[in-house]
Amino acid sequence: MAGSMEKAVRLTHTAWVVASKDMRLYYLRPGTLMFGVLFPLFLFFSFAVGRDLPVEVMLPALVAISLFFGSSSTGPMAIPTERKTKTYERLLVSPTPPMGILLGQTLGGFVFGLIFSTVPILLSLFWFNLAVNNVVGLVIAMALSSFAFSSLGIMFAALPTDNPGDVMMILNFVRLPLLFVSGLFIPLGSLGSGGLLLAAFSPLTYANDLLRWSMGGGNYFDPLLDLVGLLIFSIIFLGVGATLHERIRRKDLLARKRGQKGG
Repeated sequence: MAGSMEKAVRLTHTAWVVASKDMRLYYLRPGTLMFGVLFPLFLFFSFAVGRDLPVEVMLPALVAISLFFGSSSTGPMAIPTERKTKTYERLLVSPTPPMGILLGQTLGGFVFGLIFSTVPILLSLFWFNLAVNNVVGLVIAMALSSFAFSSLGIMFAALPTDNPGDVMMILNFVRLPLLFVSGLFIPLGSLGSGGLLLAAFSPLTYANDLLRWSMGGGNYFDPLLDLVGLLIFSIIFLGVGATLHERIRRKDLLARKRGQKGG
């Protein structure tokens, strides 16, 4: 019992140290701000301008897209950059728990997405006098969505490259289709059976639907289904990401041992 508690404390400490480092170094990087803040804002307003929709519908969409791009952009910026500077390799071969490193990278994107997406909510509360129907539901929806999207970014950050642009380009080939089938701009009830089938494979569908429910904008699925959907995607993204990063760690260790023998 004591050993398990010690491992949990060590894992938590490692995750927080890595997350704190990412917050200091990568939150204000041009690439993070471009892909995590400016790009989703311009994308949202390009669809929202001229559409006569109530704030209860538009705000959840803005928060969802902010979480989606903000949370999933930090890891793909941080990990390839640290590969270039050899910082990531030193972390992987250090005595620190590999899962702690991965959770720390995920936590960095998680916090960034929450900070960025909270801004439009606060503005709406004071500017539009928006009344949130379910505060607890809103907090849970934002937290679970941010974690799922951050895990998505960490999964793609396992791509073997030291150029963040390479990861972002491939990631956007996935994020944009997930965005367009998620019901943000076209109501889920108007998608038809085929569209709903595609929407079911987008984590953004469940995030937006749960956010709309918590803000009184009208949800399509049962909130419990949205929660389960986000949990499933979180487990899949984090599990696949952990597997891919572990393979890279083993390859780096093997390459280092061969280099030492050759030397």
